Formats: sequence, structure tokens, C-alpha cells
Amino acid sequence: MLKVGIIGFGFMGHMHFENYLRLAKEGVPVQLTAICDIRIEELKNEQVAGNISTDQSSYDLSSFNLYSDIEEMLKNEQLDIVDIALPTYLHADVSCDLLERGYHVFCEKPMALNSIEATRMVETAKEAGKKLMIGHCLRFWPAYEYLKSCVDDERYGKVTGGYFFRGGATPNGWFREKEKSGGCLVDMHIHDTDMIHWLFGKPEKVSSLGSNVIQGSGYDIVSTNYIYGDKVLNAQSDWTLQGDFGFSMTYRVNFERGNIIFENDQVKVNPNDAPGFIAELSADRGYYRELSYFIDAIINNTQITVAPPESTLGSLEIIEAEIRSADHHGELVEVSKKATTAI
Repeated sequence: MLKVGIIGFGFMGHMHFENYLRLAKEGVPVQLTAICDIRIEELKNEQVAGNISTDQSSYDLSSFNLYSDIEEMLKNEQLDIVDIALPTYLHADVSCDLLERGYHVFCEKPMALNSIEATRMVETAKEAGKKLMIGHCLRFWPAYEYLKSCVDDERYGKVTGGYFFRGGATPNGWFREKEKSGGCLVDMHIHDTDMIHWLFGKPEKVSSLGSNVIQGSGYDIVSTNYIYGDKVLNAQSDWTLQGDFGFSMTYRVNFERGNIIFENDQVKVNPNDAPGFIAELSADRGYYRELSYFIDAIINNTQITVAPPESTLGSLEIIEAEIRSADHHGELVEVSKKATTAI
């Protein structure tokens, strides 16, 4: 039985909490035993909000060991996995410390604030011989898994172009501080950058435009062109969409013999020579599927290949090129060509 402790009980901590309980209920040999947060006494009775709603708004935590101090939790619990759902600026230090102590680590995205910290995480995991996985949930999201399968098997020919979008209201708290979250470009836009990286590998160059609307938050609106030479790709993110907008994540990808559009939680496939159709997809969200995958890799001691940390490090390197480009008003910037696949 794998025992799990969660550090950080905000929106993503709640999301992971729900899915560990579901996995255990389904018979997976995993048990969530402890939750740690410096505000645990407030959060245990507090509703949390995010871009995508959790299944419940409040929880009965009476059967779990609750802590406000990480050291106290580690001293009192016999854990196999520690799930980190802390603010981004804490990811690298906490992950490396836990890996060195012998724990497997699942860490929320983005991996870290910069590639130097992310590289340290990759190297520490290798040296410790423990599994590290970053929660880039789109790699496990059925709508994006379907797109990946179409790109890989070329059932509609090669990709000629595509557009990805993600947007919603400005988050509160530490997200508004560039030094803690990296801003919209690092925290939100990295989802689609990571997806483009997963689908097509690293681009040769990027050209990004960014706008800072909220003081101190970094770029809040971003549009990036990814230069591959044989396709036209763009991704945009905006976390200044207030009012009744809500949240949106979409894509439109053109192939030689058709196009695929994801919007309103549906994937519509439009072949050039046949009637369009709605793809049949799993109802499970990426949050559940990524944790299921990670736990299975630990149980069976298999390599993490869908989201290895070397690859998610590569996505952060692309983001850094985008930041340099945005800082220079869209100037073309080369992307680091360091290896980003699992060894």
C-alpha cells in the first residue's frame, strides 16, 4: 500500500485529494493519510475556487492527519509519495529535499520558476533514484490525448497549422506576484506551450508579445508564434477576462486532410472528404489520469514516458525563450536545444 501526503491544500491540493480518494475507492493500492498546509485550520472548512471546479465544495477531513508544518508531518508519517501543491517558487527546494529523503514526488505545474531550478529537480531525482513527475495535466486530458494520437499516426495527414487558447479571470493571492508565480506566461500559458512541445518537439524559435495589466504580476496577456518551418502555430493566454467570461481552453489544428477543433468540452473532427463527427472521449479529467499513471509507474517500477521531468524541463526552457522575446517586443528568439526526453 502506497501512503501519500499532500503539501498545500489550496485548489490543486483539493483536486488531488479528491482523486486519491477515488483511486483508493477503485481498488488502487494507495492511501492518502496526511495533509499539510500552514493554513490548514482555515482551509479544512473553506471552499476553494479554480478554473475547473472540484467535485465537492467542502470535505470531512476527520479521518486524515492534518499538519501545519512539513517537518512534523514527515516525522510522524510513514509516506511513500509526497504530493506538492505549493506556490511555484517553493517547488524546486521542497521537491529536491523530499527526493533526497527518499520520497517519490508528484509536483504541480509549472515545474519551477526557471530552468536552472528545474534542472536541479531532474538531477536530484536521478541521483536519489526516486520518481519525479510534474502535473502537466493536458498530456493526460482526453481531448489533448486524442489530438496527440492524430498527430502521431497522421490519419489526416501532417499538421499544417494550429491555434491554442486559454483564458479566464485574474487569480488572487500569490499568483499576482511575478516572483512567486511567474505571471500568466509561466503559470497559465505554459499549459499550451507544453502541449505544443509534446506534440511537435521543441520549436526552432519563438516570437512572443506580452502585456502587463496588473501591477507586479508580469505578463498577463501573451501571444506566441512557434517557428518550426513547416507549420504555422500560435498560442494565446489571457488571465484578465473578468465579468461573466468564466474559463476557456480551446484548440484548432489543421491537417492536410482535415481539421480538429476543441471547444465547449467537445472535440469536433472535420475530415476534408467525409462528414464531421464528435470524437468519443473518456469523461475522466487529466487530474485523475495523471495521478493514476504516476502511481502505476511506482507500483510497477516502470519509466515515466508521458510526462518525464526532462521533457517538462524542456517546456520551461521554451517559456524562457518566450519571455526573452516578449521583453524585446516580439523579437525572434532561439530555443535551447538541450535534450528533453527521458534517458
